[in-house]
Amino acid sequence: MTLIPPVSPHAESTAAVGSVIVERFSAWFGSTPALHNVSVALRPRSVTALVGPSGSGKSTLLRAINRLNDTSADARHSGRILIDGHNVYDHGVDVSTLRQRVGMVFQRSNPFPRSIFDNVAYGPTLNAGLSPTALADTVEASLRRAALWDDVKDRMGDDARTLSAGQQQRLCIARALANAPSVLLLDEPTSALDPQGTQRIEELLYELQQELTILIVTHNLHQAARLSRRTALLIDGVLVEEGATDQLFTRPLDSRTEAFITGRFG
Repeated sequence: MTLIPPVSPHAESTAAVGSVIVERFSAWFGSTPALHNVSVALRPRSVTALVGPSGSGKSTLLRAINRLNDTSADARHSGRILIDGHNVYDHGVDVSTLRQRVGMVFQRSNPFPRSIFDNVAYGPTLNAGLSPTALADTVEASLRRAALWDDVKDRMGDDARTLSAGQQQRLCIARALANAPSVLLLDEPTSALDPQGTQRIEELLYELQQELTILIVTHNLHQAARLSRRTALLIDGVLVEEGATDQLFTRPLDSRTEAFITGRFG
């Protein structure tokens, strides 16, 4: 079985939304446990924030969704992660297709040492077989969706590394969007940015949630409160609580959540 191919960037937005369900998922690296029996469902077309102390398994869960943990030889898991009803760990799943469908943006921007155009065109060039005109249209559309087109439209041949830190991060988002994902994963995407850069990324994510399922790892509780409809708290690899963000931040059901939110833990 393989996952459904990525949706065309010109398709209706409802078709580009992914359903993500984590079912009793545990993960280990060698003999070291990282996640313990985690179950959570991400709401389509919304932002879910994943918070918790350092080392609590947030990035491990994020990376498990598009199988980036597979790059560690000693990684193993139990349980399931379903995207549109398909277990991403089933035998025969095409991991390259999965990673087109489930985009990933890391803590620090990682533009390729190529031009701005080539950075965004990289995925579609490899995977979509587009004509030069269609490729140029896809690059422009992705940069527009990432709120970067007006900044770079006259310098598409420039080395992407000449962009500011905030622009580089938006370029990485555009690069992910060029593959027409239905799910976008972000691992502390604004932690290295100044307040203005952070605001631009947050505004962008607020717009993108109209068409994508977004999961963001953040240590900034104010950011989680601003951006997300739902928040999940991980502590020591255990999902302590998940719920509507306003409820979790103001009326938590678990004493450990209250301790974390108020700064008495983590």
